[in-house]
Amino acid sequence: MTKNNPQQPSEATDIQIAKLAYIGASISTLGDGLSAVAAGLALNALEKSNNQNPQVQNNDQSKEVDDLQKQIDYLINELKQVKKLMR
Repeated sequence: MTKNNPQQPSEATDIQIAKLAYIGASISTLGDGLSAVAAGLALNALEKSNNQNPQVQNNDQSKEVDDLQKQIDYLINELKQVKKLMR
């Protein structure tokens, strides 16, 4: 006759809580990174709007949008990897 360990459910719950905390921290970190990128792009756009003609400004903004999209895609992929680790 075997006894069930009364601490097993508690340990399993603790592991699940730790996993959720890790996911939350990862999402928060990715969000902070995205916010920093957006703030940097906004600052850059403001600085350039004071110094350039409209045609050059539009070209630069298009490049910046493309760069931002690449960074967002990278952050999404990182989040997917974190999700896979948590399974």
